[in-house]
Amino acid sequence: MTTENKAKLYLHKENGEAGLPLRHRYERDFKVTEAYRDTLPDMQNASEALQGANVAIQQVGISNFKLPLKFRSHTGDPLTLEAHVTGSVSLVPNIKGINMSRIMRTFYRFQDEVFDLGMLGQVLEAYKRDIGSEAARLRLDFSYPLLQKSLRSELFGYQYYNVAFAGHIDAQNRVRTFIHFDFVYSSACPCSAELSEHARDVRDIYAIPHSQRSKARVIVELQPAATLTIEDLQMHCLNALQTETQVMVKREDEQAFAEMNGATIKFVEDAARLVYEQLDNDSRIKDFEVACAHLESLHSHDAVSVIAKGVPGGFRAEFADFKSLIC
Repeated sequence: MTTENKAKLYLHKENGEAGLPLRHRYERDFKVTEAYRDTLPDMQNASEALQGANVAIQQVGISNFKLPLKFRSHTGDPLTLEAHVTGSVSLVPNIKGINMSRIMRTFYRFQDEVFDLGMLGQVLEAYKRDIGSEAARLRLDFSYPLLQKSLRSELFGYQYYNVAFAGHIDAQNRVRTFIHFDFVYSSACPCSAELSEHARDVRDIYAIPHSQRSKARVIVELQPAATLTIEDLQMHCLNALQTETQVMVKREDEQAFAEMNGATIKFVEDAARLVYEQLDNDSRIKDFEVACAHLESLHSHDAVSVIAKGVPGGFRAEFADFKSLIC
């Protein structure tokens, strides 16, 4: 069957009678007028087409749309990075759905701003206003580069940190915003270290204590009007844990790293408490949660710990997505 004959099978029907054949072509020069736009069907607001239970939906939106955004560094200069954005709003009963593209259009109005937690709050307020929802959520995920100096060879390389700015606004227009920060480090097992030394001292046996790549995920909520940079969070983690994984490594750096691991052996419980101590001493931080995972080289499973500051109504150390800490 030819294309022309196929086209004749698709007839536009009006008042129950067959009309002209549909045209199989794209009209590049077609201009949309307001009158034409008013004739377009709006399925999102068609309550009669609602399927399933007629109940509210707490979150509906879009995830992982990407665009370059500016983030402020510790020097105050903006740094343009690829961001992955997730935006969602609440949906009341009797409404079939939301206009998904409106979430993107609202966000794009802010694309030239320098993003911090305060700007996140402004976007959340715009979501509620533009889409007419009772609540909204927003999360920006990005990879933040910092220049790291090698331990002894005087070389430099970029270390990249997984960071997220996240927040939500409720029906009473209360806004809460958070910074998520991942820090990858090495953890040498204190038990294995002592047993290795015992084998050397008592039996003259050469033994190597086990260590593993590990990750701490820090989530902080700031005091009102306080500012905290990504560099500040990285320094808190570095001061607490010491043994950050390295970018540029020569033999003298590898030896230094082995010495550093020996000087700062730690269980996963130690790691959580060390980070807690650093964050708790920063008056800019209102609340925080720390989740640590040591990806055991001895066991076939991982060692994990979670600790929270303990603020009433704040974090409750309920983190459970430990697979996301694999690094």
